[in-house]
Amino acid sequence: MATSSQWLEGARPRTLPAAVSPVVAGSGIAAFEGAFSIGLALLCLVVALALQVGVNYANDYSDGIRGADSDRVGPMRLVGSGAASPTAVRNAALLSFAVAGLAGLVLVLLTGSWWLLAVGAAALAAGWFYTGGRRPYGYHGLGELFVFVFFGLVAVGGTVVVQVGRVTPATWAAAVAIGALASAILVANNLRDLEGDAIVGKRTLATRLGDFRTRLFFAGLLVVAMLAVVVVSGLTTRWALLGLLAIVLLAGPYREVLSGGTGQGLIRVLQLVGLGELTAAVGLAVGLVIGS
Repeated sequence: MATSSQWLEGARPRTLPAAVSPVVAGSGIAAFEGAFSIGLALLCLVVALALQVGVNYANDYSDGIRGADSDRVGPMRLVGSGAASPTAVRNAALLSFAVAGLAGLVLVLLTGSWWLLAVGAAALAAGWFYTGGRRPYGYHGLGELFVFVFFGLVAVGGTVVVQVGRVTPATWAAAVAIGALASAILVANNLRDLEGDAIVGKRTLATRLGDFRTRLFFAGLLVVAMLAVVVVSGLTTRWALLGLLAIVLLAGPYREVLSGGTGQGLIRVLQLVGLGELTAAVGLAVGLVIGS
């Protein structure tokens, strides 16, 4: 039987930055447009957080039953370590997805945007089939694309749409910034697990690109994210440049990865990029509120 701390360990990696950052950035855009709603923003946060937790549990379950977590450097996995049964972890994933779906349905009812049901269904399916099903796309180098689309474009864009009623040009720039940083976290994670994933046949983007090009890709994502923050400022207010405060946290990971960091060094990279993503989102939001 898993303890409560072990269950939290299974849900923790990348959860808070990935869930909170897009909602904070999107709400900043909404505030700049004079349409911020605390109630709608909180519902968006519930959707994003429940979806991220569900993805973590689904990934734990699917990788665990495939034996892909037999040799890990990073945080403990529930199924792979034997701390919880596959059935229990699978049910935790499904429960999390159900919470995300319910909160999303409430958003649809409040806003009347019925087309969001299709977006929500796509997000839930993408969350499960990341490492689940017969042909998980996470095993074919598409995980980073999923993160960029659903935890960047969709999460930020959706937060703006339910509050403002439309997507502004600055929304897309903010979504690129958040999506690129979220993807960079996954790139660093897969870089850390590159050798083990290759052994068990998990064809992540890192195993396809190889060590050197994966490191360049990671660095490029950080640069793109910061350039996107500059674009947001050009489309809104110079105060949005507060999002560049994230550079303070991202500089270390940038150097660590390009200098060949491995193992435990990359775990620190994951933590710092997660904090950098959240800092960029908060900086953007505060700047947009000041500028409005």
